[in-house]
Amino acid sequence: MKPDSQVTLGVIIGNREFFPDHLVTEARSDIGKLLEREGIRAILLDEQATHLGGVQTYADAEACADLFRSHEREIHGVLVCLPNFGDEKAVVDTLRISGLNVPVLVHAYPDSLDQLSPSTRRDAFCGKISVCNNLKQRAIPFTLTARHTIHPDDPSFGEDLRRFAAVCRVVAGIRGLRVGAVGARPGAFNTVRYSEKILDRAGINVSTVDLSEILGAAERYGRDAAEVKARVEEMTSFLPATGVPSDRLTQMARLDLALRDWMRENRIDATAIQCWTSVQQNWGCNVCTSMSMMSEGFLPSACEVDVTGVVTMVAMQLASGKPSALVDWNNNYADDPDRCVLFHCGNWAKSFIPGGKIATAPILGSTLGVENTYGALAGRTPAGPLTYGRVTTSDADGVIRAYVGEGQLTDDPLETFGTYAVAVVPRLQELMRYVCQHGFEHHVAMTQSSTASVLDEAFSNYLGWETYRHA
Repeated sequence: MKPDSQVTLGVIIGNREFFPDHLVTEARSDIGKLLEREGIRAILLDEQATHLGGVQTYADAEACADLFRSHEREIHGVLVCLPNFGDEKAVVDTLRISGLNVPVLVHAYPDSLDQLSPSTRRDAFCGKISVCNNLKQRAIPFTLTARHTIHPDDPSFGEDLRRFAAVCRVVAGIRGLRVGAVGARPGAFNTVRYSEKILDRAGINVSTVDLSEILGAAERYGRDAAEVKARVEEMTSFLPATGVPSDRLTQMARLDLALRDWMRENRIDATAIQCWTSVQQNWGCNVCTSMSMMSEGFLPSACEVDVTGVVTMVAMQLASGKPSALVDWNNNYADDPDRCVLFHCGNWAKSFIPGGKIATAPILGSTLGVENTYGALAGRTPAGPLTYGRVTTSDADGVIRAYVGEGQLTDDPLETFGTYAVAVVPRLQELMRYVCQHGFEHHVAMTQSSTASVLDEAFSNYLGWETYRHA
């Protein structure tokens, strides 16, 4: 699922026979208008399918479940709306019979103090507790609104809905994700080892390919081929390439075309690439520009065959609707305990480095020759919001673990090379202790957003991953 894909929600309008019927009709109108404004597609019963299109009996639950089953491949989540107390059993029966395994948002209307007569009262405040109790009994995970009861016209509910839609995107995008592992893990990087089998149990497929196959495919593209020249033009339009030799741009373009061919043939959503040192030694350039272009286009690409790193990148772009980047927790920032330097030798999506350029990788160049490292990017990420996080497989325990949190990117002075940023993270020293004590990698993913709560909800509540949220 792409971050900009439309979310589709199945909608259950709960009802209870001794509450006023007009509340159901009112809710259908309110919810329909709100979902349309938010660009969310709704699938719900027709008013003729059951009494006013509400769900209050077992027969109603069967009808609604049948409708949901007929749209199973389209539905990303379910919105349970209680305009009155609702029928707790009918709501849960609908979800159980449908067989859907998607996020569920439980919403309840508020009462007005001047409308508590039998003809106008709702009691959804109480009904929501009963519905949630039944969901817990059936072990169906669910999400709550920020306020226990809230009218759909209240801006707070719009925020709830947008956050829930992001959770749905993360869950749907992770289940069925296809990751391409291109090349072998660099020998010195035990830190990026992972378990394919644990990922597979979570619905994440890893397809591998030997780097020699990609380089062989790249070699078959003629240096003067029209598609190679067109790709060079795309790269130089993507970021300035002043000073980059034309033969290196050609190598970068040929490698990019081969990678994209393989991804297309294998339906790959994201890649983790053996970005050094074989590419530089055997092909004479860095693959960073190609990786940046892919990440900018919501096909995230991670360094050093960091498969769980790119899984994190996918989740973060789905949560935020923005490109993600894989970075190193790299340096302290002077004596400030809550500041640090985020760094990589240069493959971040263009969004992170306004004013960036295609350059070389000086560290690799010191041993491999700078002329073999063209293609790395150089640029700094400006001040703004920061969400960071990391997913990893714990092989000894057979589980997936994660941590997420938020901070700020700053404009604090820093002179260095590659792609880099300065970040301030509250209680950074505690976070670093957690990272070290629990064996997380030195790579962390980031987005320019404030979406830690979305990731925490998706990871822990719906994907079942052990998640620490650094607050």
